Amino acid sequence: MPFLFPPSLSHTYTNTRPDTTHAQFRRSQSMSTQKISSRRGLWLGILISFVLVSLIGGVLWTFRASSFNSILPERFFEPLLKVQGVKLAPTPPARVKTDEEIASYVVSLDILSHRPFHSKSFKIAFMFLTRGPLPHEHIWERFFKGHESMYSVFVHASEEGHSRISPIFMGRDIWSKKVFWGKIDMIDAERRLLANALLDKDNKYFVLLSESCIPLWDFNYIYEHLSNSSISYVDCFYDPGPHGAGRYLDGMKPEVQHSDFHKGAQWFAVHRQHALLILADSLYYRKFKEFCKPGDANRNCYPDEHYVQTLLHIIDPQGISNWSVTYVDWTDQKAHPRSFHAGDINLSLLEKIKNITVSSHVTSDLKKLETKQPCLWNGVKYPCYLFARKFSADSSNHLEAILFNNAHQSADQPIRE
Repeated sequence: MPFLFPPSLSHTYTNTRPDTTHAQFRRSQSMSTQKISSRRGLWLGILISFVLVSLIGGVLWTFRASSFNSILPERFFEPLLKVQGVKLAPTPPARVKTDEEIASYVVSLDILSHRPFHSKSFKIAFMFLTRGPLPHEHIWERFFKGHESMYSVFVHASEEGHSRISPIFMGRDIWSKKVFWGKIDMIDAERRLLANALLDKDNKYFVLLSESCIPLWDFNYIYEHLSNSSISYVDCFYDPGPHGAGRYLDGMKPEVQHSDFHKGAQWFAVHRQHALLILADSLYYRKFKEFCKPGDANRNCYPDEHYVQTLLHIIDPQGISNWSVTYVDWTDQKAHPRSFHAGDINLSLLEKIKNITVSSHVTSDLKKLETKQPCLWNGVKYPCYLFARKFSADSSNHLEAILFNNAHQSADQPIRE
């Protein structure tokens, strides 16, 4: 026990009490010390308890307004929160899943939990969704040359009667139906392409392209990036504006909630499991077929901008990139992206597109909020885009001259210079 007073003061104190013996003083000193220590311990305990209660209350208040509420449910701390006078919000009952939702979840979980078929080769399926002609056949023919065992080609043409020039595309047209822009027919065509491409078990990656698309890099560069990737490249973000969540209709509930309704460009590159999910889905497809249509009555909803994006966001949000590997220029902010013609084509334009390493999304509301994210390939920052569109037919010769000029690109090296 430490001294209550310094020794000098203690000696002075005893000399002023001649009628008190040394033993009596020691006993009285001990009793005083115990009383003071007891009071000190009591106040210290009260202080510590107050601090702990305040800290716990602060943490619990944070939990009530954060995602951690799902980890530590509010009702677990309800008695303590009531003591502190915290007004509890009513806990909404958990929504009961429909039979179709449960069935869809089981199928999706099974598909995602299985690895792709084991095979000796890894092929990329290039799926062209076109009105009819393919104006850049010569560019693609030179792109594919020498890599015949590493790719497959499928063409869905909305219009009949168009012949193919390059042997790469001859006989590659699948059975097709007419596609009307902005309608569910576009999704039907995408699924038709996926179905044909999935028949080949060696196809492990599936790239959707239009007739106006071109490759920005050589085949080896693109093949290496996709064959070594563990995710799918789907443009996907939440836009609260009129051209995003403003197109949502309540008829999509309960399976598609307002917060699940996402948006993005239709040009995707997906691995085999996600391709199977898109093809196997019927639950969400029916919702979009019924409640996502062009026209003012349907809030001008276009399935190709929302269906695949929302589907994969609901089922496997961590498995997609949220940006597309196909570049398109929306700077004019019109109904359709900018088209590039012969007079626009030069090396500087292509290099500018290829050097983009950050993906950007802008909301369609008055705030025009822009969000940016680096383009990461297996955690490493690389250029975002492997392909680009919309390049008109008259630009094909200019593009071919630049893309395959030996001064800028050899047969096996991407044009980085």
